[in-house]
Amino acid sequence: MQKTYVIDTNILIQSPDAFESFEENNIVLPIVVLEELDGIKNAEGEKGANARAAIRKLEVYRNKGNIVEGVSLNNGGTLRLEINCNHVSLPESFPEQKSDNRILKICKELQKKGENPILVTKDILLRVKAQILGLPAEDFTTEQVPSEPEQYAGRLEVYVAEEVFKDFKRKGINIEDVYVLDKDGNCKEPQLTINEFVILKADQSVKKTQLGRFDGEKIVPLIYKKSRPYGVTPRNAGQYFLQEALMEDAEKVPLVIVKGMAGTAKTFYAIAVGLEKTINSQKPEYRKILITRPNVQFDADIGFLPGSEQDKISPLIRPVIDNLEQLIDSNEEERY
Repeated sequence: MQKTYVIDTNILIQSPDAFESFEENNIVLPIVVLEELDGIKNAEGEKGANARAAIRKLEVYRNKGNIVEGVSLNNGGTLRLEINCNHVSLPESFPEQKSDNRILKICKELQKKGENPILVTKDILLRVKAQILGLPAEDFTTEQVPSEPEQYAGRLEVYVAEEVFKDFKRKGINIEDVYVLDKDGNCKEPQLTINEFVILKADQSVKKTQLGRFDGEKIVPLIYKKSRPYGVTPRNAGQYFLQEALMEDAEKVPLVIVKGMAGTAKTFYAIAVGLEKTINSQKPEYRKILITRPNVQFDADIGFLPGSEQDKISPLIRPVIDNLEQLIDSNEEERY
């Protein structure tokens, strides 16, 4: 059964491709959304860029047919523009000139016609208003970042039988031989991703642990566990995993994304492995190390800092220089 979604302007500002995110359902675009996009299109930054991208998308759909009557989308759904709901009355506490309330009028009219519309908006207060009027409303979650416990961590703790645990370094372990515990304490087979790291615990003695990596078929021991890139020694499981990922051949692991709190040696370890592979490797894998430090307000703020261009950029790359000093000249007495 097809559903009808009425989408707010903020959905298109977050995701200009949102039209294709509602599967084979019907999308209703209020006329007030076009007015708001027109007012935002010249804004600086991502907000204005996304508004212009959404407008270009609408032009593509307009060329398919009469967008007021409805045009088909690539995913099997339809998109139509709604303009004729000015006659709908709202409670006196809902000012008619407000854009949000004009969207609510459209929802009320569609509900009266039996289409059972669902309002999709990032605006929490608009969702509250919709509830007051007895209208269903939802958040747009297609591109929403999951909460931290739901995010991919790159590693997982699993349990394994004692006899299998002993043979790990020699044979590796099949994924069906390990298990995790759910919130109710029940055992279940883990869902592992290729190159996801694993902390193995013997189920008879959880103090016994080993570190491994899932290669797509089985859990195998770390290859670079004993490596010391540019003299650096890992101090915990996370750094062992980081070292393994960075030391792996670029053809097998072309991109490594590292996430961690400040002070967990992300930059330090990346530079150390970069120096090792660029300078110390018998067969150098790379020509140079390229380090970037993003600053979203760089264009606006750099002009206010005193000095030359190098002086302006120095505060941004100071942490990198500090790490290089530690790595290249680790003897503090000689350095100073």
